[in-house]
Amino acid sequence: MRIFLEILIVIIIINTVIATITVFHRPRNITSTLAWLLALFMLPVVGFILYAFLGRGIAEENIFDISHQEHIGLARIKHMILSDNRREKHQYDPNSTTHRAKLLIHYFNSAEDAPLSKRNRVKIFTDGKEKFAALFDDIQRAQETVHVEYYSFFNDDIGNEFLNLLTEKAKEGLEVRLVYDPWGSPKANKRWFKDFEAAGGQVTSFITSQNLIAKTRLNYHLHRKVVVIDGLISWTGGFNVGDQYLGRSEKFGYWRDTHIRIIGTASSSLQERFIMDWNASIRNEAKKVAYNDKYFKTATSELSETDSDTCGNSSIQVVSDGPDTQEEILKGGTVRAILAAKKSILIQTPYLIPDESIINALMVAARSGITIKIMIPQMPDHPFIYRATQYYANFLHQFGIELYIYNNGFLHAKTLVIDDEFCSVGSMNQDFRSYGLNFECNTYIYDRSVSHELTEIFYQDMAVSTLLTDEIIENQGHWLKFKQYFSRLLSPIL
Repeated sequence: MRIFLEILIVIIIINTVIATITVFHRPRNITSTLAWLLALFMLPVVGFILYAFLGRGIAEENIFDISHQEHIGLARIKHMILSDNRREKHQYDPNSTTHRAKLLIHYFNSAEDAPLSKRNRVKIFTDGKEKFAALFDDIQRAQETVHVEYYSFFNDDIGNEFLNLLTEKAKEGLEVRLVYDPWGSPKANKRWFKDFEAAGGQVTSFITSQNLIAKTRLNYHLHRKVVVIDGLISWTGGFNVGDQYLGRSEKFGYWRDTHIRIIGTASSSLQERFIMDWNASIRNEAKKVAYNDKYFKTATSELSETDSDTCGNSSIQVVSDGPDTQEEILKGGTVRAILAAKKSILIQTPYLIPDESIINALMVAARSGITIKIMIPQMPDHPFIYRATQYYANFLHQFGIELYIYNNGFLHAKTLVIDDEFCSVGSMNQDFRSYGLNFECNTYIYDRSVSHELTEIFYQDMAVSTLLTDEIIENQGHWLKFKQYFSRLLSPIL
């Protein structure tokens, strides 16, 4: 027994030393550091295996390939935007909304070189069937190029319908390219894409999902959802490609998400995002994309009559972010937007695991008398993440923030509305993973009409939601609260 105890003590000491060196070897925020130390101490062997695959930084070669991609269209986009603004009779002035919007615009333009494009037409989709029907119609009418990028591209009914459509367009001689993340795309293998490639279509997995086991990097994923058609029409938001996103899953039921269709120069910004991701991911140099005018068209001068009533005159910034940079730009923008609010903040997110900067911004806003409403789903798709979400919902409730639990299926929307004046729709969740691990893309829309429409949608969703109350929290059992607290401790690494 004495020998056993001595061996155990030695193992604990060695584990502690190695764990400390391992975690502090890489610069990271203190909450993530403490979470990994907890995991390594509590799970001496398993913890190190998990850390090897989930805790290490993004591979250096991936950072190089991503960060060194040429902005092949940025100069062209800025020129188009400048020319478009000069032609525009009713120019958008940030001060016509609020000076606060101008501050957010300046922040993104400074941090990400994200130009503000004007005269965009925006249409909001919240239902998967309607979204895919309209998207497929746009692809059917494509004349030159179809560029598609999704985190999840399932090999199921809607996935096959989508891939078959892309295959048909490739057969017609169009340039059709697809980027996907295998981690989020079950059964989307080389065999499945065989007919598509035979027809002339091109496909690649995202760079960080290539050779996952060999590189032992499982934590960095493409989470963007982008489609650009003929350099004129673009789609982005929260919907992936899969049957569950059309409400065909018994587990989730109705799938409530938010996606937007854009016609205008903002489509060129999304086009550049796609091309940079494609060029970073493709191994064959001959298949990399070079600049071509067909990718960056002056969309507002080429609208068809059928698009004339799509929406208003929206100004948009397309902002992307990822672990290839140290600065968490989208999270910073969220803090900037929250602190800019004067009246109201509306947030919809499937995962509510904010870090200290977001929590502090929300608390400051709440203490300043700002009405804050946050909506989360009633059910988990990831148990630990959902229990952590419940913990933070209970915590934020203490400060007068209204938390709504959406009851009509699964809420997957990622939206933010400030003062019913400007808003955001994109792929970023309010959690550590989206802040620092995933490659995300959000659109920031400076348009009162679009913001008001999102506000109306939020209030419609409130009608099928439950307001979190003191009584509900008090009735949560001890075991449930233990799971919430435990999940909260691990939240920085979930």
